Amino acid sequence: MTARQSLSTVGLLGGGVIGAGWAARFLLNGINVRIYDVDPQAERKVGEVLALARRAYAKMTLAPLPAAGTLTFVDSPEAAVTGVDFVQESAPERLDLKQQLLAQASRAAAPHIVFGSSTSGLLPTQLQAQMQHPERLVVGHPFNPVYLLPLVEVCGGDRTSAATRERARAVYSAVGMRPLLLRKEIDGFVADRLMEALWREALWLVNDGVATAEEIDDAIRFGAGLRWSFMGTFLVYRIAGGEAGMRHFMAQFGPALKWPWTKLMDVPELTPGLLDRLVAQSDAQADGKSIRQLEALRDDCLVAVLQGLRQVGFGAGETLADYERSLFGAATPLPARLDAPLEVQRRHIPADWTDYNGHTNDSRYMQLSSEAMDEFFRSIGFNAGYLASGRSFYTVESHVRYLNESRAGDEIVVTAQVVQLDEKCVHLHSVMARPDGTPVATAEHLYLHVDTALKKACPLGAELLQALAPIAAAHARLPRPAGSGRFVGQSVR
Repeated sequence: MTARQSLSTVGLLGGGVIGAGWAARFLLNGINVRIYDVDPQAERKVGEVLALARRAYAKMTLAPLPAAGTLTFVDSPEAAVTGVDFVQESAPERLDLKQQLLAQASRAAAPHIVFGSSTSGLLPTQLQAQMQHPERLVVGHPFNPVYLLPLVEVCGGDRTSAATRERARAVYSAVGMRPLLLRKEIDGFVADRLMEALWREALWLVNDGVATAEEIDDAIRFGAGLRWSFMGTFLVYRIAGGEAGMRHFMAQFGPALKWPWTKLMDVPELTPGLLDRLVAQSDAQADGKSIRQLEALRDDCLVAVLQGLRQVGFGAGETLADYERSLFGAATPLPARLDAPLEVQRRHIPADWTDYNGHTNDSRYMQLSSEAMDEFFRSIGFNAGYLASGRSFYTVESHVRYLNESRAGDEIVVTAQVVQLDEKCVHLHSVMARPDGTPVATAEHLYLHVDTALKKACPLGAELLQALAPIAAAHARLPRPAGSGRFVGQSVR
């Protein structure tokens, strides 16, 4: 059983910014969530974060997400952790509060259930001190927004078992994250210590009137920040050393580390004047945008970076590609009834699919239909194992009709109908429609089954024929789809 299959329900202790992000990541991966939070506004806040996450995932990937899990708010820590498969704590950063919450919850959860803490700096040895079965606690420190950023720092305490570390790593990996297993516990872990160093220096630059908050952010986002997003720090400097590498770089620039450029060991006093200046400059940067508008902008930018890195298979893009492969590899069950075209996909039109008229670009309908038909094939067993056997489908002919307009944000439902089936060919017809059934476009595709080594047509595998035959028989009794067989130039009136 995989980690994803062993995760039916997760208990969340805390539903603030981080807890809501965890809820969204687990829910959109088909995992039920039970969440405890004392904030009377928690349900609204979590709902708004979940809406942002749905919007981001619709833009980020065409891989079919599982049916979303169910979200339940409960009134006690015990109710949140009883009968669950994993627990993630995201309470405020107060050691006494977290210790009490974890101790209380650990008495209710089954002894083998692993607890992850989202703390950004408290040591796991301290957090597990009052727990029952303290060996099952690990820090799982994520980054905001949790539903998009893949990094999660995994750190054990003095009493944390190796099995707990491995279980946490498997759980986080199963929902598309990149666990970083820390070798030892340390205040602030790794990423926050690096960010704090930059934050200290940025505060000094504002305090000394060297630069504004916006100018400092520009220095990062138009410069080193772009490199950091895929190469980090050391690899960047390795390249900067040229053919001689890191040794040459350190010989050339190492002495500069002793120059008194930075003030990393000191923090400017947060006087009312400095605080007022920071607030004013930050408000000016926001330019009147609400927090939700800024979060949506942040998500759009992160999605664009992740998609770009996925194209080259590097950094966080590699993690996204692995996650998509796991989604594509998951079996999609066929509906119980076959006496109608089969719904194979639902998705919202991304903003970058639209043209100068604000309508969905015509090429995207072919993409949408093609990828939905891929989903149909996966539902009948056409998977990685079948491909590895040297057999596949090649598209030999396609045709799209455009019937109505769609715009960014519109939900589109794609159905598939088997028009014809023989031992070497499958003819599929798809309708892309609004949820009310109004067709937006149709497409049909003729697929040839091939031996990929010989590059020649060959009969379908018995396992695929066995799955396809009843669908084809049921669809043969349906009326031929409107527009099927129509060719370019033929009158549509």
